[in-house]
Amino acid sequence: MGIVTKRSSMTFFSRGTDHYCHRVRIVLAEKGVAVDVVDVRTDELPEELISLNPYNVLPTLVDRELVLYEPNIMMEYLDERFPHPPLLPVYPVARAQSRLWMYRITRDWCHLVDQLLQKKESESVLANTRQQFTNSLVAVAPIFAEKPYFMSDEFTLVDCCVAPILWRLPLMGIELPDRQCKSLHTYAKRLFARPSFQASLSEEESEMNRK
Repeated sequence: MGIVTKRSSMTFFSRGTDHYCHRVRIVLAEKGVAVDVVDVRTDELPEELISLNPYNVLPTLVDRELVLYEPNIMMEYLDERFPHPPLLPVYPVARAQSRLWMYRITRDWCHLVDQLLQKKESESVLANTRQQFTNSLVAVAPIFAEKPYFMSDEFTLVDCCVAPILWRLPLMGIELPDRQCKSLHTYAKRLFARPSFQASLSEEESEMNRK
């Protein structure tokens, strides 16, 4: 992964298959942050992480004495700590709207994504979840014809949340109809082509979307 550039006081505990970790890695790459990425490949968390994070979860970001363990908080912290390029709008109303989109993505989509990726339910339940998520994506697809990014002319933290989900559609067994989702397909290709997105990919993620 192309994020690590030199020894840094910042450490990011990440899992290469996790979409919540991935959204933070996109921000790190977009900002060009020097960070030590600790790739946790098993369910056995490092002792250092257990001592730092009371919830023993990934992702976890450590910046000197600061320990963060909620991905959206990490993303906003990184955007404030490294202000260029900005990934949230300048004006309060637009910033609040972006935060609301991030909340809605988490509330409306992420539980479906988690269910499909974890595959702990029966196939009939997964099929229903897959159809529900597909329908939701098809319904929202027309908005991507209006702006180059998610309701914005500029790449934002909202796109950082959406990109890992779209990248994992093949892994979830979802194939969106070309006719109804043309603008969404174009949007996804635009995200995937960004150097920061390519730099953010773990080895496992690089294999997820090969056709």
